[in-house]
Amino acid sequence: MKITTLLSAVFLAIAGFLFGYDSGIITSTIGQTEFIKYFNNPNDDTTGGVVSAFQGGAILGTLINMLIGDRLGRKLSIFNGACISIFGCALQAGAINMPMLIIGRFIAGVAVGIMTAVVPMYSGEMAESSSRGMMSGMLQWMLSWGYFVAQWLGYGCSYVQGSFQWRFPLAFQCVPGIVLAAGVWFLNESPRWLMEKDRHDEALAALHRLHGDGTPEKEQYIELEYQEIRDTIEAERALTKITFTSIVTKSSWRRRLILGCAVQAFGPISGINVINYYGTRIYLSLGIDTQTSLMIIGISGALSIVYCTIGLWALERVGRIKPLIIGSLGMAGALVANAAMSQHYDSNNNNQLRAMVAMNFVFSFFYTFVGIISWVYPAEIFPVDIRNQGNSITTFTNWTVNLVFAQFSPTALTNIGFRYFYVFFAFNMVSFISYIFFFPETKGKTLEQMDELFGDVHMVPANQKQEEMSMEHFN
Repeated sequence: MKITTLLSAVFLAIAGFLFGYDSGIITSTIGQTEFIKYFNNPNDDTTGGVVSAFQGGAILGTLINMLIGDRLGRKLSIFNGACISIFGCALQAGAINMPMLIIGRFIAGVAVGIMTAVVPMYSGEMAESSSRGMMSGMLQWMLSWGYFVAQWLGYGCSYVQGSFQWRFPLAFQCVPGIVLAAGVWFLNESPRWLMEKDRHDEALAALHRLHGDGTPEKEQYIELEYQEIRDTIEAERALTKITFTSIVTKSSWRRRLILGCAVQAFGPISGINVINYYGTRIYLSLGIDTQTSLMIIGISGALSIVYCTIGLWALERVGRIKPLIIGSLGMAGALVANAAMSQHYDSNNNNQLRAMVAMNFVFSFFYTFVGIISWVYPAEIFPVDIRNQGNSITTFTNWTVNLVFAQFSPTALTNIGFRYFYVFFAFNMVSFISYIFFFPETKGKTLEQMDELFGDVHMVPANQKQEEMSMEHFN
């Protein structure tokens, strides 16, 4: 893998840092004593509104990208998202009342919605098949770094008195947006997007910059890759009239859409965001004070980085589906253990308390696989002509489910406590069964070979079959 391609993926993954930080900082913010005092002890509905405004904005962001992202291209979409983010985060930091804070959260959510729909797809389109999973999965890796920084910055600021305790962490959200807006212009545009726009010479030049190393073997590989992409696009257009509704009217594309939406939905319905967003509240119910809760959450965030690093390493070795199966089963086990222990909770039993905290750490480990692959899988299964649309719809699904649980989870936690986890145990068992029976493995396939994997065998011309065999030899 060429260093230019790797650095491009790492830079794009700053959007994941922004996502993780924006999501993570609200966990500490709504638990900070100065925040609660400044906003007059907000109730469950208001707290849910602060958290869910971000998801509501992200839903709008995915819809915006679905409609105009393909016209703008990958670079300009990222730039627009970064600029929107800066504005929304500045509003949050300067909020003088609750509506201003919620509006700022909503605007920042629009930005993250755009970027989460674009970044995994953009990274995957620049990558070779042997490293595509790792590059697309960088979003989740940097998301973990964002959570880590947010959690420890929130913990540190909890020792400061005054509004700085919550304003500074919110203001820090502007930093990754500024970096993205300034740096995205130094990246190569996606060669597959250029090809889809019939800018063939630019696409070939981009492939050379991303994958070339000056050797004759690599030059031959790039020529084969270029021809494979071009042949696939021409075959699709010859056999299918591409319209805005093609993704649901063509059966093989509809299947991809259903699977992409499912894997994106299975992430939030695992219970991860209830634990992340309302961690301080969950630990408070166990008698743990706010500062200690923030420290526990910070340690969990640090471990998530280690988990994600292992997950990225394993992605191209083990594949996509086996880790999803293991992850969903492991999360289900951790949740049902916590729910069961909560029904016999004894506040004087320190060992039980430690066990319940530990189960959240176990849950976080198993979620890593689902978290990474939920971005990778949808970004790689769609044909290039509908990839932006398909990935936007699947990301829309993720954020919609997020919004639902972010809004009513405070009330659920108040009313039924840890028994709420039984709901997510059931969801994880559904996803476990679905992964086994319905999801094909995509490891090692080029983006163009997905047509054959999903049943569009008739779309692969004979000369392209030869190209694919040659490319597999290079990989």
